[in-house]
Amino acid sequence: MTQVRVAFVGCGGAQREHYRHLSERDDVELVGHCDVDGDRAAAAADRYGGEAFTDHETMYEQTRPSAVYVCVPPFAHSGPEEGAAMRGIHLFVEKPIALDRRTAKRISATIRKAKIITSVGYCWRYFDTVEHARKLIKTKAVCLVRGYWDGPMSDVWWWRRQDKSGGQLMEQTTHIVDLVRHLCGEVAEVHAIGSTGCMSQVPDFDIHDSSVATLQLKNGAAGVVTSVCVANNAGVKAGVEVVTPEAVFTLEHGKLTVREDGKTTEYEPRADVYAEQTDAFIESVKTGRKKRIRSTYADALKTFLVTCAANESMASGLPVKP
Repeated sequence: MTQVRVAFVGCGGAQREHYRHLSERDDVELVGHCDVDGDRAAAAADRYGGEAFTDHETMYEQTRPSAVYVCVPPFAHSGPEEGAAMRGIHLFVEKPIALDRRTAKRISATIRKAKIITSVGYCWRYFDTVEHARKLIKTKAVCLVRGYWDGPMSDVWWWRRQDKSGGQLMEQTTHIVDLVRHLCGEVAEVHAIGSTGCMSQVPDFDIHDSSVATLQLKNGAAGVVTSVCVANNAGVKAGVEVVTPEAVFTLEHGKLTVREDGKTTEYEPRADVYAEQTDAFIESVKTGRKKRIRSTYADALKTFLVTCAANESMASGLPVKP
């Protein structure tokens, strides 16, 4: 059996599911764990095996991984991907892939030159219901797409800082923007506004309380994606609704609802999206075939640039092209 040697850059809570699924596989050996917090890296090494590091370059040289999971905050995408790519190490990168256009495009160019396999953590693409919806929508003319993420304030310090996370739309609602693209096609232009003031009592908080991004899709459809992070007592409600002349499709937390011909049909998700995502990446690394990967770095870059355009539009008040 071919063993895939896997290392991690970033050992915080974001990769809990990645660790769980990788550690259960007989064809994966976890060889390295790197984090700026040495204790956190050591804890991961103690639990899953491998060595602990605080410098990713040293880890790459000493452990010689065949694949690396980069699971760091948006502001920390400044070297781990390029260092791996230049060594021919395949990459799994958690979303969002960067904090600014220049960094993301530079990383993308390095990856393209290295010709390595990449996957980005847009795990919702791996819902069986999303694929079913995509096939149904493909044959129809999309008139309107509505996306939304209503949730509470995160208690992670960097999430609350615009210069560290890029704000809720870039860091969290990016899943919704990605589904809009995946289901309905590319975005031609974005015009967005944001609001502030509802959470002014929260220390070190300077992202928008809410935002509304209107989208002009290249196929002529209109779209809107809303975000709010002050729904502290309402839980999380996140999804996408696609309106066509024949039917309305709603995806919310993986559940697909189709309303057509006066009836409503519901499809519950059966896929474990993290397991599917892990299988797709590891099998691609082993075989060199990328067919099962649903979000490569090059594709994820397009989603990221839409969120960049939204942030730029909120700052300028003008429409922006991704």
